[in-house]
Amino acid sequence: MSSTSLELVLITGMSGSGKSVALRALEDAGYFCVDNLPPDLLLAFVDLEQKHAARRVAIAMDVRSATSLSQVPAQLRDLTTRGVAVRPLFLDATTDTLVRRFSETRRRHPLSKPGPEDVDQHRAVTEAIELERELLADLREHAHVIDTSVLRSAQLQDYVKSLLSAPHAHMTLVFESFAFKRGIPVDADYIFDVRMLPNPHYVPELRDLTGLDAPVADYLREHPEVDAMYADVADFLDHWLEPLARNHRSYVTVAIGCTGGQHRSVYLVEKLAEEFGEHWTTLKRHRELANR
Repeated sequence: MSSTSLELVLITGMSGSGKSVALRALEDAGYFCVDNLPPDLLLAFVDLEQKHAARRVAIAMDVRSATSLSQVPAQLRDLTTRGVAVRPLFLDATTDTLVRRFSETRRRHPLSKPGPEDVDQHRAVTEAIELERELLADLREHAHVIDTSVLRSAQLQDYVKSLLSAPHAHMTLVFESFAFKRGIPVDADYIFDVRMLPNPHYVPELRDLTGLDAPVADYLREHPEVDAMYADVADFLDHWLEPLARNHRSYVTVAIGCTGGQHRSVYLVEKLAEEFGEHWTTLKRHRELANR
């Protein structure tokens, strides 16, 4: 059987970032899933699955395999040359979010060192997380990053499924709106700040609406600076998307941020996704609207 029929999704990322949730989403979508496969077994496992005529396989790896993770990027390149459709995903979150999750679940971080009970647990977990970031930096560099900091489990599962529904042979643009007051998305490749634009929040009848609503869109269209910002972002993307695609990028995340992530950024994401969707595979995410 030709290796071109096999799709391999590799899920890596920070401990506590939701890798198990993402793997369950893929299992629900019909992937054969394996958790915590040692990197030493990756190539042999793929060979075995191809012999069994498997079509879609998902594997999760984490820092528990730290001693052999360094060989994974080369293994993925090898599989790609064999015609395997490799789709690496890296789940990430802010350090504060990860520390809070470990505190809430009372789990030990895999890199935590045994110590006296009176040790500063917050500092110990933070140091373990920062060490984990160093160990996983190369894998992160070669994967599409998903920021799970403010995602609920159901939202993460939906997002993973939508990402993998996009054609693998084409670069996918992900347009994301967000609120600066809730932090910058750690998965963004490009970030545009639109907080200097007129803010519908200060118009009483628009305050509770969003950039998805016609009255807000009409208000923003009345201001030339909004059109100027849109044109600048669109011109930048027009210039650089083709070089990015030639560099074999599978996903590019463009984040548009305003103060509350409700009006201006949402409107611009909708408009950009509509225009670029005519030539590229596009997805939209409204981070703050999903949590309203």
